[in-house]
Amino acid sequence: MKNVPLADVDHVDRAVLPIGTDYPPGHVLDWHEHRRAQFLYGATGVMVVDTGDGTWTVPPERAVLIPAATRHRVRMLGVSTRSLYIEPEAVPWWPGTCTVVDVPPLLRELLLAAVEFEADYSLSGRAGSVADLLLHEIAARAPLPFHVRIPAAADLATLCRAYLAAPDAGVSNAAWAARTNMSERAFTRRFRAQTGDSPAVWRGRARLLAAVPLLRTGSVSEVAGRLGYASPAAFTAAFTRTFGISPSRFAGGHQGRPGRGR
Repeated sequence: MKNVPLADVDHVDRAVLPIGTDYPPGHVLDWHEHRRAQFLYGATGVMVVDTGDGTWTVPPERAVLIPAATRHRVRMLGVSTRSLYIEPEAVPWWPGTCTVVDVPPLLRELLLAAVEFEADYSLSGRAGSVADLLLHEIAARAPLPFHVRIPAAADLATLCRAYLAAPDAGVSNAAWAARTNMSERAFTRRFRAQTGDSPAVWRGRARLLAAVPLLRTGSVSEVAGRLGYASPAAFTAAFTRTFGISPSRFAGGHQGRPGRGR
């Protein structure tokens, strides 16, 4: 199915509903939730998924697993998606929070084949076998670290979301503490309790996440300078250490290939 609203087919008696959707650049799917779990794959472009608990940046050729009934928002940056909407009882192993995963060639080809199915595809034929194999392949995926936690406290969450929107290497713990009318020590202790990281570590990771969409149109050198790194080498080292992959893999023409049948 292509460009079909989930609401039109959610009632169909199939554990897995594959839907492919094309979005204009910069499109935002505002806060919403699904009754089903969702496997959201970006065949092209970059996605940024927000929930009340965190932000997940989904590079090209990766996907995010979204639990059922999770309120979320998705920002699409040149994205053509291939989604699976899955009955929760069919995937008791589904993670309890959003999770970014790699999409190897077999899983990608299965997704591209599945979005050609009708909503009421045959369970006993090829389509049913593809749907079953998709769940096996997804269950075998390991989580990737393209996320940061968002604090539950409203004042801390406001700081974090503002920083994600405009990362600034010059921001200090003292500046953040002053904005919340706390001592630096008390602020740092409170922030760590809610996120598991110190404010400085959190900001460093957030800056690196911000690099992923910037690399769609900028070189490694340009993005390093924009985010305040001393040199492209310093940026590359930090990015690779955090995400296990060089930023050059996401820059310019190295961003993965679009899916078939767009």
